Amino acid sequence: MELKNVELDLWRFRMRVGAAAAFVLVAFGLLGTRLIYLQVIKFAELTAQAESNRITVAPIVPNRGMIVDRNGVVLANNYSAYSLEITPSRVDNLNALIDDLAQVVDIQSRDRKRFRRMLEEHKNLDSLPIRTKLSDEEVARLLAQRFRFPGAEVKARLFRNYPFGEIGSHLLGYIGRINPAEKDVLDESENASNYRGTEYIGKLGVEQSYESELHGLAGFEEVETSAGGRAVRLLKSRAATPGNMLMMSVDIRLQALVEDMFGARRGALVALDPRNGEVLALVSKPAFDPNLFVDGIDFESWRELNESLDKPLLNRALRGTYPPGSTIKPFLAMAALNTGKRGPNQVIFDGGTFQFGNHTFRSHDDKGLGPVDMMRSIVKSSNVYYYSLANELGVDVMHEQLEPLAFGRKTGIDIDGEVTGLLPSTEWKRRFFKTPEQQRWFAGDTISLGIGQGYNSFTMLQMASATATLATGGLRFKPRLVREIEDVTTRARKRIASDALPALPYLAEHAAFIQRAMHGVTQEGTSARSFGGAPYKSGGKTGTAQAIGIKQNEKYNASKIDEYQRDHSLYIAFAPIEAPTIALAIVVENSGFGSEAAAPIARRVFDYALLGLVPSAEDMAATRIGKSGAPIGKPRHAADHALPGITAVIDIAAEGAAP
Repeated sequence: MELKNVELDLWRFRMRVGAAAAFVLVAFGLLGTRLIYLQVIKFAELTAQAESNRITVAPIVPNRGMIVDRNGVVLANNYSAYSLEITPSRVDNLNALIDDLAQVVDIQSRDRKRFRRMLEEHKNLDSLPIRTKLSDEEVARLLAQRFRFPGAEVKARLFRNYPFGEIGSHLLGYIGRINPAEKDVLDESENASNYRGTEYIGKLGVEQSYESELHGLAGFEEVETSAGGRAVRLLKSRAATPGNMLMMSVDIRLQALVEDMFGARRGALVALDPRNGEVLALVSKPAFDPNLFVDGIDFESWRELNESLDKPLLNRALRGTYPPGSTIKPFLAMAALNTGKRGPNQVIFDGGTFQFGNHTFRSHDDKGLGPVDMMRSIVKSSNVYYYSLANELGVDVMHEQLEPLAFGRKTGIDIDGEVTGLLPSTEWKRRFFKTPEQQRWFAGDTISLGIGQGYNSFTMLQMASATATLATGGLRFKPRLVREIEDVTTRARKRIASDALPALPYLAEHAAFIQRAMHGVTQEGTSARSFGGAPYKSGGKTGTAQAIGIKQNEKYNASKIDEYQRDHSLYIAFAPIEAPTIALAIVVENSGFGSEAAAPIARRVFDYALLGLVPSAEDMAATRIGKSGAPIGKPRHAADHALPGITAVIDIAAEGAAP
């Protein structure tokens, strides 16, 4: 019989109990350590996570501010509509879901293409629209069958609306979806939190440049949710503050009148108030419908706009540059007076040509005007007078005298996209060209500048700004499109004054002389047929600018040249002479002499701006086809008559004034 070793068994038992106890102690120690880590060290972080799981903060996107014209007519507002949106991350088979949805609502191929494009560009967005502006019937069908479409939902959205369509599109701009590059900029800005939930942003014109005023302040809702994500109760909220209302200096009736007179022709017009720099009209033709971009433009419409030879997306008023032609002559005459190079009574013989070395510079049809003083050189538009004047002044003196008038530099208008144009100088040529031979300034280069050809290239905004300065005898302002901003909460209006620039040191008698000469252009000069019988006094200057160079000794014949290579028609003007309230510059592309296409439009603009009159339907038709000699019809007051061809604009204007 084997005896048990009690001591050994007892020792083993004690070891097992000790090991078990140690294990238990270690386990409780680990639990205690973990508890301290979670409850003490990580308390703040985990509390925040728990709250975030329990509370959902949803941004409330503010209503975008309205834009109205100087008379309170609404140019841009918002309306509510329903969209069908898909969250790709919640969908297993995207194509199958879209096919199923297409059985309930109408989804065209263009809708699918646009959705695919947005899916590629906005991979990080929660949801993307496949159809917008659903009808009530479509919304009802979708809501009744929403259980069939996980990942798809109907959302109420605010959409931007431009009541006048193409009219004023280049100055208003448009809004569109925020692209990845814009999102990165917003995320890094101080205003990032204000754009949470926002999907659209201003892209061009006033919509872009005044984005901070129009966007408003985002609100939020704190909602308590269950573990399953169902909303339980609203804890806290702050309503969004709508964007401010912009009141523009533009008169939409004048804008519509000008655009209608252009018809299908290309060109630009800028009209300013020379007393303060306010923009009364800023026209670029052809235009585009900004409503196409609000929802995401379809591929066919984008291709049509982008590939058109007429370039409707180009803002010709700010970005189109043109040789000024003979419209440069009053400014060169002022430069001659200002520098003392020529006096008003100095006579130059105009024999039809100007000989410089072995090169002959010609007048129109080589017709000479005989003895010409400064007054007659402007009224009759003598080329020979300004060939010789340019030669006397020299390119650098011309640059010095014209640059303060806004030629060759940005005017500082309050929207983005303006280009500098080109006012040449010897220093510019050294910087622009690479080889020594190209950098050399030739005397012959200077001669062509005298009639606004050669390297000269300006925008209509620059031309209008310079004309306004000439009309006021040297007063200068930065052009401005927005005149007031109304706070949407307090209704207080803040006036946006135009920035006054230092006045130019023109002698009063010199300015008055140039103004009288330009008035002579409308009485016995090249625009007399358009301004004959006007009950006000205006000053103007026609211009014809070459779109392509003509070879030496080659006669210009428009009928033998492609339309896009024909001369441009230009006109600058201001009125009334005694105390100018409007100054303008206009170009009608490839339309020939300034007296034929541009001047008649200017006459109708002045009739409206100064007298409140609108042309007859016959006059409007004649202006569209460029009949400079068309008689002015029986005056009609704009308050009593709709403008021909734009009745819808007037109807909306009558009903659409902002509160």
